[in-house]
Amino acid sequence: MAGRCGGPQEGGGDLRPATRMDVEAGLELSLIGMDDASELFSVVDSNRIYLREWLPWLDGTKSIEDENSFISMSLEEYEKREGVIYAIRLDGNIIGTIGLNWIDWGNKGCGVGYWLAENLTGNGYVTKSCIRLMEHCFDDLNLHRFVLEAAIDNVASCEVAERIGMRLEGITKDREWLYDHYVDAKLYAITKPEWDEKRSK
Repeated sequence: MAGRCGGPQEGGGDLRPATRMDVEAGLELSLIGMDDASELFSVVDSNRIYLREWLPWLDGTKSIEDENSFISMSLEEYEKREGVIYAIRLDGNIIGTIGLNWIDWGNKGCGVGYWLAENLTGNGYVTKSCIRLMEHCFDDLNLHRFVLEAAIDNVASCEVAERIGMRLEGITKDREWLYDHYVDAKLYAITKPEWDEKRSK
């Protein structure tokens, strides 16, 4: 689930997610900032129908002012070390976002969320970005468990989790209210030892 809110956190010392990460040539993740509001809103607005199928926040994002409010909230969460939102940039242009919707420093867990412009799906950008963010969480932030939740019929997001090698831990009933109905979700997770074993092969 690609949410727009953070969660409780404690512990973790002074660790803080990076503000910028290279994924591959031309593809990078950068901490979303107030200067990004206009460009980010333009991408959201031009993909509104596509994104609305699985994301619950589209009706609350109707203007650049709404985007400003979201970015301001996300930066506050970053300062509190409760979450982080990155712009996914391709050749400098915003094509989506990815971030940690919550960080549980006490239990060393976190949950990822993302979205991508429709015309750029199918190129592996989300999968590569997810792996880069996950490795940052494991290698730099000392986190232990990386979680991805996706509506059971959101095939594309479920395939991202499966490509990374995440375990399906179960189905959560009525996980999210999506405008006029509840959707069940698949809960995927992977731990640092599991990922270390996969990347050592």
